Amino acid sequence: MEKNVTDETLPIIGQRFRGFLPVVVDVETAGFNSQTDALLEIAAIPIIYDAEGKFVPGEAYHAHINPFEGAHLDRRSLDFIGIDPFNPMRVAMAEDEKSALKRIFKAVNNVRRDQNCTHAVLVGHNAHFDLGFLQAAITRTGTKNQNPFHSFSVFDTVTLSAVMFGQTVLAKSCIQAGIEFDGKEAHSALYDTQKTAELFCYILNKLAPNLVDTLIANQ
Repeated sequence: MEKNVTDETLPIIGQRFRGFLPVVVDVETAGFNSQTDALLEIAAIPIIYDAEGKFVPGEAYHAHINPFEGAHLDRRSLDFIGIDPFNPMRVAMAEDEKSALKRIFKAVNNVRRDQNCTHAVLVGHNAHFDLGFLQAAITRTGTKNQNPFHSFSVFDTVTLSAVMFGQTVLAKSCIQAGIEFDGKEAHSALYDTQKTAELFCYILNKLAPNLVDTLIANQ
């Protein structure tokens, strides 16, 4: 019987990226210095296959984070992203860095194992910025052993968007891809992660639409 991507032969992500699980990450921060400025929000969305063998965003994991002790808070950055770290409603639902990272890492590791991947690789729009803040938080919280992410490899949607659309701004790249983008929702880690994940999947599905068939044929 001819194989198709809707049966049990559906490939897993571990076959596609040398054992890497792409996980889209966005952080919101109180400045640009990962060593001194507070990490205030983080969101992560693993990329998986759907029943038709298309790349799609998986479940989203998200945390509001209380500034670490002694963190610098740059007022211009806070005004730009629209976050008040000490708003009572925010404080009530925010987590400390360690508990937030452990919870998100546990969820990502579960997906990584399900997809037969050895590491997660961070996907981001200006990905090394997000990776830098993530690594600084890992060092502060001693969560290295739980960390699923590769220490330096990233997939950057800025580069992919420049190749695909001639654009580098997330909002403009999404518009070129036909993805709705609400500027009023931007600078929320969860919203930006969702949109970056949609953009990443759009580009992958356009660039290599038949690769899933090759993976199945090689099983």
